[in-house]
Amino acid sequence: MANPDGWIHWYNDRWYEFTGTTAERMEGWGWRDVHHPDALAFVEGKWVASIKSGEPFELTFPLKGADGNYRTFYTRVVPLHDSAGHIVQWFGTNTDVTEIENAREELGLANKRKDEFLAMLAHELRNPLAPISTAAGLLKIFPQDQARVRNTSEIIARQVNHMSKLLDDLLDVSRVTRGVVTLQMSIFDIGRLLRDAVEQTHSIIESKNHSFEFHVSEEHLLVRGDRTRLVQVFSNVLNNAAKFTQPNGSIRLHAQVEGEQVVVSVEDDGPGIEASLLPHVFDLFTQADRTPGRRQGGLGLGLALVKNLVQLHDGTVSVASEGPGKGTRFTISLPLVSKGNVHVNGTIASERTEKVADVVDVVVVDDNKDAAEVLMYLVESAGHRVSVAHSAREALEV
Repeated sequence: MANPDGWIHWYNDRWYEFTGTTAERMEGWGWRDVHHPDALAFVEGKWVASIKSGEPFELTFPLKGADGNYRTFYTRVVPLHDSAGHIVQWFGTNTDVTEIENAREELGLANKRKDEFLAMLAHELRNPLAPISTAAGLLKIFPQDQARVRNTSEIIARQVNHMSKLLDDLLDVSRVTRGVVTLQMSIFDIGRLLRDAVEQTHSIIESKNHSFEFHVSEEHLLVRGDRTRLVQVFSNVLNNAAKFTQPNGSIRLHAQVEGEQVVVSVEDDGPGIEASLLPHVFDLFTQADRTPGRRQGGLGLGLALVKNLVQLHDGTVSVASEGPGKGTRFTISLPLVSKGNVHVNGTIASERTEKVADVVDVVVVDDNKDAAEVLMYLVESAGHRVSVAHSAREALEV
């Protein structure tokens, strides 16, 4: 509470508990001692203006606690009048709104990242559309030129494959975050799984002439999980390392046992990661470089997907970097399956091949008629008999 001239003469106990001050120190204009220096002049000016005008004072600003840390408070002070309309007292409250402000800031940053992501998504999806559209036009112009048709078809296939990978990442992240992913669990040797992941990223490693080191500490490090999803996890991390490591750089993939965990590390000597970005590497809509002219493509969803899939396997994933230019290390830990318990759940998963009949009957069902027609041509080209339906009811009739 304050006198009509703004001289504060009373605070409640809660004020003194938070600020660690005394009544003698705070009396009058002593409140200035607990205000942030950067905000003090503005707050004081607003308070003086309210005293002169008689208008309520309303402002949000930081106050210093007894521990020396600042928290954000919403403050409102109103005048109390006598029957003649003269101000006889000012009465005010300070409400801690730090958590609200933090949440608002986080939402603002998340919204900004989302907007940047959507802009980048549009850019990434638009890029392959130009060569696809041009190639389709060329196929109409030169239908008899077999060499040109073959090269043009390869261009379309490459660009469609690129778009498919982008859309697969989007769908996978959506499924994982909504908890609708079904894992096909089995027990297998992680060494073989890692070799499959390396095979998927071999082309980019070879094209950039990377030095690649691969080491598994012992034979048959067994884990339980969805083999396809874990191959996806490690190929994403390896692809990330290969994509950002400069030509002739080095990448190391190591797997070893630590306690009851299989610990796999992927380390490179690439550009590293800034300290400010490290806590957000696995967040959705986070990418170091979002400028349209950035050298690396992709949507930046791979690591968010990696984190979610590893957690679904009761594992952990972390990232470390000493800073720009000093490389990056990703570490993934998964529960180790005791070799003595493997017989309980069955033998180690192995690759299975099944003989497919020479000619089979296939029903293509798609409400997109163009997609159905193209798929029909493709399956027919493999020598199978194809029926096409454009609705569920029609498919059941077929």
